[in-house]
Amino acid sequence: MPDRTSLSMEIAVGVAAAQYPARTFQTATVDRGKEFACFRELEESHGIKVYFADPYSSWQRGSNENENGLLREFFPKGKDFAEVTEEELEYALHLINNRPRKCLDWKTAHESFNEEVSHLD
Repeated sequence: MPDRTSLSMEIAVGVAAAQYPARTFQTATVDRGKEFACFRELEESHGIKVYFADPYSSWQRGSNENENGLLREFFPKGKDFAEVTEEELEYALHLINNRPRKCLDWKTAHESFNEEVSHLD
């Protein structure tokens, strides 16, 4: 996203949702950032039920916090993401999403996601 506006978020969700079958994205638990001011539009346009985590309750968004930790292996805390190229980010995400995980019975996130989405076609 070019910025943290609700319009940018709405566009980004629309682009992501258009790439997958309907019902792929059913819920989202988000923080209270200004970019989620469009939550009603996301619910109406894409059928996504949006939940807001309580302030200072990172455990309510555990998967997100875990992914942030994995990203920090490539980009240390304090790194300005404006300095990260699209290629660097894509490479890091490729490695993260293709890493076998114990919580997924040693499947990769990519494999697990594709397996679930395949049932929606």
